[in-house]
Order: sequence, then C-alpha cells, then structure tokens
Amino acid sequence: MPFFPTPLAGVQRFEPRIFGDERGYFFESYNQQTFQQAGIDNLFVQDNQAKSPRGVLRGMHQQTGEAAQAKLVRVIAGEVFDVVVDLRPGSPTLHQWYGCILSADNQQQLFVPRGCAHGYLVLSETAIFAYKCDNFYFPQAEAGLRYDDPTIGIEWPDLGKAFTVAARDLAWPLLG
Repeated sequence: MPFFPTPLAGVQRFEPRIFGDERGYFFESYNQQTFQQAGIDNLFVQDNQAKSPRGVLRGMHQQTGEAAQAKLVRVIAGEVFDVVVDLRPGSPTLHQWYGCILSADNQQQLFVPRGCAHGYLVLSETAIFAYKCDNFYFPQAEAGLRYDDPTIGIEWPDLGKAFTVAARDLAWPLLG
C-alpha cells in the first residue's frame, strides 16, 4: 500500500503511484477503496484550495465538536512544510506534532484525523494547496492553536524573514 504511518496516531502519509512518460504523468490522487483498505473510511464532502506566496503561514486550524473535520491535504503547485498537532484527548500522541514537506514534485498527501490542528508554511515562491474535508465548514466551530506555542515546539523552517500570519491565527490561544 502507498500509505506510511507517521509518529502521530492515525496520521498517515500517502504516496501515490505515478505513471510518467514523454507526455507527462498520471496518478490517482484519491480512490475510496484504496483509502478504505488503509483504514481511512471518511466520506469527504468538501474540497478547498488556497494559493499563497512564500513565507505565508496558515494555521494552526481545526473545527471542534460535531463539526470536527478530517482532512486529506496535498500541494498542486509549489512546496510547503505541512504540520499536524494532535489535540485529541486521550490520544497516545496528545500535544505532539509531525511535519513533512508536501510539494507538486513529490505528490505526497497527508491524512489529518478529526481532533488534530493543521497548518502549513509556504516554502516556494507560491504554492497552491488543496484539501478534502469530511465535514462542512462551520465558522462557529472554528478553533486553533498558536503556530509558535512553546508547549508544542513546532520546528518551522527558517526562511530568513518573518512569516506572514493572519491576525486571526495570531490570536489563537497558547496551550500553557
């Protein structure tokens, strides 16, 4: 299977099989049966896409309660450092984080379970980021975590300049 476990419980990295020749490439970015065989049986109901320039940090976001979302994330153009923080009470990896490079070149995807916060930092000149959600967006269920929370200690790449972070993301609370 093209799925690889990460240090966080339930977070899986997916590497699709890419078929390439002189015409370019083809790959299956999502197949419900393949994902179900890997234990991911979420029904995705919403697709989202964002474009951002280098240095933009989006996160750390989640939805809570009945509106919680699992996500399947990938990069269509460019490169990002993608991060998941486990905020699930009772999880063996509670308050731990995992980060990896997702890019248009490596075509890897990351499955983010419900109850985890998610964010990413754009490393390339621009990036187009796409993700599937298994629940609809509900603004009243929005929650988040500061990207620089010292309790979590995410090791973001150094870009040699300050990150561009939305005021809303700077207002998320610290765990400690």
